[in-house]
Amino acid sequence: MSEALLDHATQTIKVGSKSFAAAARLFPADVRRSVLMLYAWCRHCDDVVDGQELGFAAVEPAPAQEDAAEKLAMLEDQTRRAYAGEKMGDPAFAAFQEVALRHTIAPRFAFDHLAGFAMDVEQARYETIDDTLRYCYHVAGVVGLMMATIMGANKATVLDRACDLGLAFQLTNIARDIVEDARMGRCYVPAAWLREAGIPPHELALPEHRAALAGVAARLVDYAEPYYASATQGIIALPLRCAWAIATARNVYRQIGINVKARGPRAWDERVGTSRATKVWLLAKGGAGALTSRLRRMAPRRQGLWQRPDATTKDHRAARAVDA
Repeated sequence: MSEALLDHATQTIKVGSKSFAAAARLFPADVRRSVLMLYAWCRHCDDVVDGQELGFAAVEPAPAQEDAAEKLAMLEDQTRRAYAGEKMGDPAFAAFQEVALRHTIAPRFAFDHLAGFAMDVEQARYETIDDTLRYCYHVAGVVGLMMATIMGANKATVLDRACDLGLAFQLTNIARDIVEDARMGRCYVPAAWLREAGIPPHELALPEHRAALAGVAARLVDYAEPYYASATQGIIALPLRCAWAIATARNVYRQIGINVKARGPRAWDERVGTSRATKVWLLAKGGAGALTSRLRRMAPRRQGLWQRPDATTKDHRAARAVDA
């Protein structure tokens, strides 16, 4: 069962995220196993709510809002039972249970992540960039917190940087996937930004708005930059192999944003990624960054960055999980 779980997790990340899969190979074997299994759970939960398979083509029509809410409630219940130590039949939840209990991942983090899917189910609207960043926290920032926990980082200052990296990743994803998301009826770009660009939200995917949309995407990419810079400081606190993996993942995702910005109105003609040669170069650059990080001390976090929820505050879903 143990090897089957690992095979399942490895295949999940290989198909679902080629960018992160490349960096994940750099982790020490024990950390890589846990990282892959956590990713498999995150991907599974996302797919269940969206009616997709590994984040791509829907295997069935997207669930109605009521059905999606029911599926989300099921995921919350399975997560509570995983933390309670019950036997998990679903491979993704068996994987999550192994990781969560082994590394003592705070239930609050897992339920904060599920709350991000609830924002999709409830069709949350994002008026300001702070609203968008709150969504980014739930779907990606908190994943950074769980990943950091797996790597043995639990100081608040380091967790802040792990969250910053997740925020940067998600801002990049939003910029890359604006048109694809719009075709699914979703928009994570601040409505205020769209008004400033003269783009009606219901026309977001139309070709005639590509030039204006390129400006909005560039703004998102630029907004991610201080979060990528902050995350670089957190690498200092990680073990060397982990620092190399995270530095590489940071470089690869940041390059995707750079590519989106460089393509301008043509950014959505095809899915933007990075070439194999570029990944190799960024891997080497990540290794150099990891090595030089051993010689530095962590600088203070920049003022004005979005701050994750207070670590002493429990989401109501997490509270129920702890009490279960």
